[in-house]
Amino acid sequence: MGPALQLRSNQMVASYASLAGSAEFKHIHEEKGVFPVPTGTNIEKCPHASKALAAARMAEDLTKVAEVKKTRGTRATASSSSPKAASGCPFHAAAQESKGKEVPQATGFNYESFYMTELEKKHQDASYRYFNNINRMASKFPIAHTGNPKDEVEVWCANDYLGMGNNPVVLETMHRTLDTYGHGAGGTRNIAGNTGMHLSLEEELAELHRKPAALVFSSCYVANDATLATLGSKLPGCIYFSDSMNHASMIQGMRHSGAKRVIFNHNDLQDLEHKLAQYPKETPKIIAFESVYSMCGSIGPIAEICDLAKKYGALTFLDEVHAVGLYGPRGAGVAEHLDFEAQKRAGRNPDPIKGSIMDRIDIITGTLGKAYGAIGGYIAGSSDFVDMIRSYAAGFIFTTSLPPANMAGARASISYQKEFLGDRRLMQINVRELKSRFEALDVPVVPGPSHIVPVLIGDPALARQASDLLLAKHNVYVQAINYPTVARGEERLRFTVTPGHTIDQIARLAHAVDQTFTELKIKRTSEWRVEGGRANVGMPNAKPVEPIWTDEQLGLVDGTAPKVLRGSQKRPVDARAVRITREKFNDLLGPVVEPVVKTVQVNMPGLAYPADTLHAPIQVAVTA
Repeated sequence: MGPALQLRSNQMVASYASLAGSAEFKHIHEEKGVFPVPTGTNIEKCPHASKALAAARMAEDLTKVAEVKKTRGTRATASSSSPKAASGCPFHAAAQESKGKEVPQATGFNYESFYMTELEKKHQDASYRYFNNINRMASKFPIAHTGNPKDEVEVWCANDYLGMGNNPVVLETMHRTLDTYGHGAGGTRNIAGNTGMHLSLEEELAELHRKPAALVFSSCYVANDATLATLGSKLPGCIYFSDSMNHASMIQGMRHSGAKRVIFNHNDLQDLEHKLAQYPKETPKIIAFESVYSMCGSIGPIAEICDLAKKYGALTFLDEVHAVGLYGPRGAGVAEHLDFEAQKRAGRNPDPIKGSIMDRIDIITGTLGKAYGAIGGYIAGSSDFVDMIRSYAAGFIFTTSLPPANMAGARASISYQKEFLGDRRLMQINVRELKSRFEALDVPVVPGPSHIVPVLIGDPALARQASDLLLAKHNVYVQAINYPTVARGEERLRFTVTPGHTIDQIARLAHAVDQTFTELKIKRTSEWRVEGGRANVGMPNAKPVEPIWTDEQLGLVDGTAPKVLRGSQKRPVDARAVRITREKFNDLLGPVVEPVVKTVQVNMPGLAYPADTLHAPIQVAVTA
């Protein structure tokens, strides 16, 4: 890794404080999950120093309620306790110097103390979030550099699942759009921000899901929040039935609607039906759930929920955020995947396949920021439904539209993936390979049929230590997942495998995780089994979970499966998908003109140099 990382590096904004070799405070850092001891220059990030300051400030606030004399005495006591708590800390002198200065009496609420107290709660329960400086490199995917461009790491937790953020036809399209239309959108969709790129992207999305209409938002968080808030507030007496593991964006949208929310156990059809049956069929109801649950890798029982929705008169709201681009013959998600052959035969026909699972879903939401490597979110459904949300949802109406170049890149990505199955297949083959290696090493993978590879740690401090150690010692970047994203005691590392990872990188990762588990004494699958299991790891009488992608769908049966990458091999770029994608932009950008290299003669005998045009299209190397 090199010294530039400095064990999570000064470049990582929310890093930790240096203890300058103090054994006593090294122990404190380790106890709080700050391990190995990092470096930095900000007292607010030092757990013990910030605790001392927070305690002192809180003591001051409490005593201000009492008489002034008592306040002064208590403040002196609190101040004198700070050196004991922070003794030996490199920030101690600076902190005490500022404490010694005369501070004007506060006349109102101490907001800064409130912020500090709230942050301290996060440090105390080890749920404070640390943000790494990770810069993914387009020419070296899946390699990134840290704050120092010379320090490179392998990225194992990005949501750019297919590496479309650096696909050459996507980048080419974005460059052309940028040169044609500039950067920003210029306003809201209603005021100067409704471009041809936005409209054509929405048509592409509607065709992807075989729905009459689609609407693009600035993110899928906003799409879920705005749509659910609008529906719940407009439908009279609406009741939401929400899976207990739904994403925060869906929960917030339902809360913002003011409608009643009934929570059913995760993927529990019996519990859902029991709760649906308690209300009249004519009462407006919406069942909100996901296809792929991103922290555990489970898949929702979509067809069965559609059956219940029909029986009890409910709408279905399906979040396909972690599935679009990754499942189905054209990448439309799990709902498409469940009718794989029928959807494959339908090809580019935009009309719905009557009776198919995707057709039975009323509302589909998805993202452009994960498998498609772009930014934004969307909804798809009936024309009147989409128009109602467009007309009433504040999250759509009162925000600046996304830039045309981003919309063009997203559309190019969707178009390419519609035409090329190879990336999805190779990703799933790599997922199987990593899960198999982890299982052989007794590494506790939370079982699931999807592409998500969650490794159970079971302790917040250990999860942070494991993440730190993998980065510092093995050049592996994977983020720890702690509460509230997952339940307490179910902390984990969440690995995401891409088609760009080579078999050599997968082997090195498995070895690094195995070493880290041994070094930090993290429980393995066999140990969880002895304890009765946790988070579906090591459960008694557990049955194997079959992946949703079958051997036939992956091409393993007929020999059409893509080959895993080795060494410095790069993924192929499909020539047919590139051609079809380029043609879709002819109306707005014109046909792609391959760059011509000119030789310019200058006034120096025997010297000539090539002068390519500055913004010539990127040359796309493709395979048939």
